[in-house]
Amino acid sequence: MDDDTQSHVNSSVPHSARIWNYWLGGKDNYPVDQAVGEEIKKVFPGIVQTALADRAFLGRAVWHLVDEVGIRQFLDIGTGLPTVDNTHEVAQRIAPECRIVYVDNDPLALTHARALLNSSAEGATSYIDADLRDPEHILAKARETLDFDRPIAIMLLGIVHFILDDEEAQTIIKRLMDAVPSGSHLAMTHACDFVNAEEVRANIREWNEHGTPKMTVRSYDQVSRLFAGLELVDPGLVSLPRWRPEASPWGEPPELPGVCALARKP
Repeated sequence: MDDDTQSHVNSSVPHSARIWNYWLGGKDNYPVDQAVGEEIKKVFPGIVQTALADRAFLGRAVWHLVDEVGIRQFLDIGTGLPTVDNTHEVAQRIAPECRIVYVDNDPLALTHARALLNSSAEGATSYIDADLRDPEHILAKARETLDFDRPIAIMLLGIVHFILDDEEAQTIIKRLMDAVPSGSHLAMTHACDFVNAEEVRANIREWNEHGTPKMTVRSYDQVSRLFAGLELVDPGLVSLPRWRPEASPWGEPPELPGVCALARKP
């Protein structure tokens, strides 16, 4: 990490991207992130399984978008810290000409984003240091890499639940989707309280007491309304492991307190 970035990273305050990285088995986190991550695990032991399921959905969704839909452009907002099989790695493995723009506002993620910029020769990747609450800035900078006359997949994985106000969340998503053409897609994952509701709410309280940024949990119906005006791709809005899982002799995977969906802009 360079000196300038280090000066902007507060290693004494836990941060969501670094806690998430810890749960995924990454090394880009600090003792304070590990401590809060362990405390949350005590309250909600299933959080690591949920984090892994969220990551697995990313891989399945990107594969579907590139291989079956023909999408070649991605705007991944709330990237977090790089682990394995990031959006550009999955996409360019199938179609090397894919172009990906990553967006995050964590200085540590910005540092490690340099490792993401090793695009295939045919494609491109870039990084924007920005907050989801400023969609106009994100869209303006993304136009430097992406062609907004062609379909774009907007990835909002594990980030919208940090927008506490429902109306603000809906407004941001609508602004992003209004900017992209027909045939574009929205992929989203979100914390949801329809499974283990008491544990989930206790987890949120623990997070909000110790971690940043603050987050909320929404009901299935509240998350569903965030896809207003879009066409949900089969199987619709479902628990994280149940979006097009690989065939298993043990039947459907168990439900987790997070939902996901992929939707198309008509």
